[in-house]
Amino acid sequence: MPQSLSRILIHTVYSTKGRLPFLRDPEFRNETHAYLAGCAKALDCLPVRIGGTEDHVHLLTTLSRTVTVADFVKETKRNTTLWVKEKTDHQHFSWQTGYGCFSVSESQLSVVARYADNQEEHHRKSTFQDEYRELLRLHGQSWEEKYVWD
Repeated sequence: MPQSLSRILIHTVYSTKGRLPFLRDPEFRNETHAYLAGCAKALDCLPVRIGGTEDHVHLLTTLSRTVTVADFVKETKRNTTLWVKEKTDHQHFSWQTGYGCFSVSESQLSVVARYADNQEEHHRKSTFQDEYRELLRLHGQSWEEKYVWD
């Protein structure tokens, strides 16, 4: 087969270091989400939906056939960190070290997109930590609590 094609959907989640509310301002949060979408596009990972709250983000994207998950996360974090520091006085801004990245079935794309869109409403009832634990459980991932949070 001479042509290489793929459509891999991923849901990536990571928080600000210490879950500090750097993204509290809704306008700045929207700008940050738009910047993250641009970072994904630059990696040939098409953004489907970017959402989140004051202390974490959800990126629903495709995964380019030429980029690893680790490089996708590293580059989106690195570029947005530099951008935030240039754009604001948040010179101590950073993302947590770890992340969660989960495969998404095409049949569940709209469900996950709505989930990313409705983060503020979702977090009126649930903390980021509880949400993240539930995502890990739903995807059959085991973890050690002491290594998940930084």
